[in-house]
Amino acid sequence: MTKTLLLSLTLIAFTACAKEEPKCETCTTQPIQPLHIIDKPIDFGAERVAMTKEYIKSHYGKTVNDITITPKIILLHWTAEMSFDKSFKRLQPQRLLTDRKDIAKASQLNVSSHFMVARDGTIYRLMPENWMARHVIGLNYSSIGIENIGGKDNKAEDLTPAQLKANIDLVYYLKGKYPSINYLIGHHEYRQMENTSLWLEKDKGYRTVKSDPGPKFMQAVRSKVKDLHLKTPPKAK
Repeated sequence: MTKTLLLSLTLIAFTACAKEEPKCETCTTQPIQPLHIIDKPIDFGAERVAMTKEYIKSHYGKTVNDITITPKIILLHWTAEMSFDKSFKRLQPQRLLTDRKDIAKASQLNVSSHFMVARDGTIYRLMPENWMARHVIGLNYSSIGIENIGGKDNKAEDLTPAQLKANIDLVYYLKGKYPSINYLIGHHEYRQMENTSLWLEKDKGYRTVKSDPGPKFMQAVRSKVKDLHLKTPPKAK
């Protein structure tokens, strides 16, 4: 009788412990659930691949068999266009649109980005993550680009809280998948990277002035991914 009672009490205690919520000793902003990404491919056929290879050769001095990259930088942007559909359509064609006279002399390869984040935080993957996209001067060969819908008229720091969360989650996702990544920068900071070995642009006259995605957004993202110890660009001289 005594043994039966003790066994019953032991089973009750074990069951109660099993039902306790597990305690989190180290809390982070890293998403617990798998990141939800919607694939929405831009046109990246043989012509675009060939133009990318030529871009790599003429601007970076490298002759390559394919356009795969080893990602070392996550680079954040805004579109300066508030419509997702219009922003997507600008990146979709293989050849540069006629209104991009500011960069047309450098190449007719259309601009692109690996990801686009809608105002509601929905994440779209536009192309393979380890293919080179044309989204930043000098650093395309080592960077993954994330476009955010917003930045009205290329001035307003108007990216949403949902976009902030999506970018934080994407940074964790990409760093986890590609341990080679060691920088997190904003497009407006790209020229500070000229002081690093990752800068490859051979044309000293090929530069543009950028303001996206703004220091406020970059500070907010960086404050939530501190545990990844990603580098910022060297301070401008």
